[in-house]
Amino acid sequence: MNPQSPATRRRFLATVAAGTAGGILLPPSISLAATDTEGETDHFWYRLAPTDGPYIDTQRDNKAFGIGEEKIHFSEDNARTWVRSIDFPDAAMLNFSCILGNGNIVFATRGNIYVSTDSLKSYREIKVVDRDGSDYVTHTPKDPSKAGWYFYSLDGVHTWQVDGKEMMIWGNYCNVRSEPVPVNIYYSTDGGETVKIAYSFGQNAKYQYKGAKPASRLGNSENEVVCRHVHSVSYNAAENAFYACSGDIDGIHGHECHWLRGTYDDKADSWSWKVVASSNSNSRFKSGGINFVDGKVYWVADANGKASPEGTYDRGIFRCDPADIADKSKHTKLYDMKYEMACMTIEGGVMLAPHYGNATPSDTGFLISLDLGKTWGNYDLKQFGDRSGVRVNRKNSDGWFRVGLRQRWLDRAEVLFIKPKAS
Repeated sequence: MNPQSPATRRRFLATVAAGTAGGILLPPSISLAATDTEGETDHFWYRLAPTDGPYIDTQRDNKAFGIGEEKIHFSEDNARTWVRSIDFPDAAMLNFSCILGNGNIVFATRGNIYVSTDSLKSYREIKVVDRDGSDYVTHTPKDPSKAGWYFYSLDGVHTWQVDGKEMMIWGNYCNVRSEPVPVNIYYSTDGGETVKIAYSFGQNAKYQYKGAKPASRLGNSENEVVCRHVHSVSYNAAENAFYACSGDIDGIHGHECHWLRGTYDDKADSWSWKVVASSNSNSRFKSGGINFVDGKVYWVADANGKASPEGTYDRGIFRCDPADIADKSKHTKLYDMKYEMACMTIEGGVMLAPHYGNATPSDTGFLISLDLGKTWGNYDLKQFGDRSGVRVNRKNSDGWFRVGLRQRWLDRAEVLFIKPKAS
């Protein structure tokens, strides 16, 4: 048996991850870094996570949060071993998690959200606080097997340093192949122990229960800005402001593709939001993957819908000054992508954007730049099948991005790790 073959390494990693409750400890000299890969391109190494260990739902530095069968798991060595496990009967319903800088873990099912403050020795359910300070109550789905997603996100970076302390913020990607749910932007300023609503979109007539009366419709009845779901939320330290973009489809209610800019008053614990741009679905403003580097904003276009009269779509990867977001003439197109994309993460000059599998001819595609958009590599890892990458976490302490692979965009499949090579 070849110890360097991908199959052998994967079985070894799975054996490690599936050990006793305390985990199997590797000698300090062993490191699962670039030499423990399944393959490489000119721009990065890559490997799958063990498929018969816990599903690695999120990572931060050396920590990882995993999902098993009616259990959840915690690792302190980049998912080599799982130091702690605890019963969680609804583990199969989990679709969001985030590890905070203080070590707290926030995780959520379709309609409930939890926090662990002791490295998963215990956890408790969080009551979300509405904009007026009252408890935010999620609705009861008519069919629990098709319950909508209150907390699931497309992007995988949700924490930033804001005025000297960490803030967690994200929006829910929802109303796709499920029952309807309202669309919100959530935040926490106390390490995830309290989650509040920063912004609540209006009542979209298309995404309601059939025959729902106005009083029972989901969403903010006082807000005329409607959307299907949130694609991305990010923070620009240079102007101490947050940006969010939404989708998806035009209708009788108007545009659903918006860019919002929000500012937060810490003393008053209050938000001020305004719509920066709104557009139809064949537009670079139907977008995702918002990132800020040195005060500039970068994003990917998810444009689809009806093509222009010339048969074209407004797609690609773009950059501009935040003040110029609404002015297309001041945008720089860094890459002329022919297909829509909805996710991108930038860290240390590396831009990593997974392909949207439903839309491209690729199977498991990635667009990557190691020099902040000056040069690019475009790859298709066909051996992994028809997959879309979402929820790209920042690199762990061994230098690997974590990417959640989805089958046909929605169904959870594998986890892929990508380690960029030096530019």
